[in-house]
Amino acid sequence: MRIIDVPRFGGPEVLSVAERPEAKPGPGEVLIRVAAAGVNRADLLQREGKYPPPPGASPILGMEVSGHIAEIGAGMDSRWTVADAVCALVTGGGYAEFCMASAGCCLPVPKNLAVEDAAALPEAVFTVWANLFAQSYLHAGERLLVHGGTSGIGTTAIQIANALGVRVVTTAGSVEKCAFCLSLGAERAFNYREEDWLTGALEWSGGSGVDVILDMVGGDYFPKHLKLLAPKGRLIHIATMGGAQVTADLRVIMQKRLVVTGSTLRPRTIEEKMTLRDQIERQVWPLIENGKLRPVIDRVYPLEEAAEAHKRMVSSTHIGKILLRVG
Repeated sequence: MRIIDVPRFGGPEVLSVAERPEAKPGPGEVLIRVAAAGVNRADLLQREGKYPPPPGASPILGMEVSGHIAEIGAGMDSRWTVADAVCALVTGGGYAEFCMASAGCCLPVPKNLAVEDAAALPEAVFTVWANLFAQSYLHAGERLLVHGGTSGIGTTAIQIANALGVRVVTTAGSVEKCAFCLSLGAERAFNYREEDWLTGALEWSGGSGVDVILDMVGGDYFPKHLKLLAPKGRLIHIATMGGAQVTADLRVIMQKRLVVTGSTLRPRTIEEKMTLRDQIERQVWPLIENGKLRPVIDRVYPLEEAAEAHKRMVSSTHIGKILLRVG
């Protein structure tokens, strides 16, 4: 099978097409003939040598795919059959013509979506659900700030929160991107290159602050978040694009009774991901089928143009997900 190889760590130019033998699915696994794979910032970090795959994971880039089941491993229940259209969260291996996935991390392609488009769903939906709703950090009627509103995670978070009765504001890096966030249901969108988003969000909240912040920046945003959060607010970290080291006044955290937390998705156990998968299928998949949630897709590149896809993500000019067309 064709794959995208990383023969050495470096920039997008190191990516190249290579051939690898197809693997055989083991117990509880399925082999997916890949239609499309999602491109994520974690792929860029892995390409640079800054984010190694967890033990036992494929070294091939790609953490989400869509396609059709080509083969089923032993020990499977009757849920999946050969030729089923699925999308899957995987720990690696997506940039390839065939990808191994745990059966418990697969979801059926929603009936109103093309199989290719479904590759934009798993990573963003699992991340948003795990961090905002699986542990009941966010509830209907509350106020949410999402940073990076036009990222794959941002576009997903805005739509799911809006559909579940949450009021949303967001940040983005251009007037065009801010307008797009508003079209998804955000009440306000602040251009962080030109506006003081902290002052703007405080004014929007009537001075009382927001209940939850979903942050992928970190760094010097941290003390601003402590100021913006309402009493009993929750600050949830999912990335550190602005830096992993922060300065905090613990007195603010104690006085406001704040919760500061965060998580990663890739190293979680199959059992944890299966629990999330089941919740997502019950709670989120109906939002797709009734039109309240749609994957926002920026561009689709052929597999052999993976380097161009990475360059576009590095540029941060994209709105929504970037995909690689494989099948």
